Amino acid sequence: MRIIFLGPPGGGKGTQADFIAERYEIPKLSTGDLLREGVAKETSLGKEAKGYMEKGQLVPDSVVIGLVEAKLVSPDCQKGFILDGFPRTVTQADQLDNFMRSTGKKVDIVVFFSIPKDEIVKRISGRRSCQECKAVYHLDYVPPKQHGICDLCGHSLVQRNDDEPKTIESRLFVYQEQTAPLIEYYKSQNILGELDGSGSVSAVQDRLLDLLTHQKSE
Repeated sequence: MRIIFLGPPGGGKGTQADFIAERYEIPKLSTGDLLREGVAKETSLGKEAKGYMEKGQLVPDSVVIGLVEAKLVSPDCQKGFILDGFPRTVTQADQLDNFMRSTGKKVDIVVFFSIPKDEIVKRISGRRSCQECKAVYHLDYVPPKQHGICDLCGHSLVQRNDDEPKTIESRLFVYQEQTAPLIEYYKSQNILGELDGSGSVSAVQDRLLDLLTHQKSE
């Protein structure tokens, strides 16, 4: 299956993408991972992206889309893929559609993770990360055994700047301005599936599997 996961920050897309990637044996693709891979492999696009990243600038759409397109035609993606957090804008979606048509393939379903704002804020603000081994915890859902200490390596846990309450509102504003219009974009193509993203991870997994199973049977 060729799947796009769409939804607000803190909506659980990454966790569920990992689950579906393993279940369907297809790769999960995020722009962050593709940028790091391109930089590490020193591809032409990776070098271009690195130049922007080192200056603290946003990587242009042309570079991001180029990395996505290169990955989508790789052998890894021939059975399908999950795009996690891409496209972020209608412009990116248009370019992705044009590229998919050029390959004779199409996106099967866009899963929109619908979740109340108060739950999003609770999920994001409760995250804690280990700077050493990168393990991620949550004060309510996945707390460490010892408060403030990583279970795996014993280093201190911190709250990322992006996860502080004062920055969550701005992240949600950017999402609403840029990404939310994609809901109508994909609804008009009749490939949008809305998923209740609230509740436990396992409950969301069950609803997601039902949605994807229904899509495959059509």
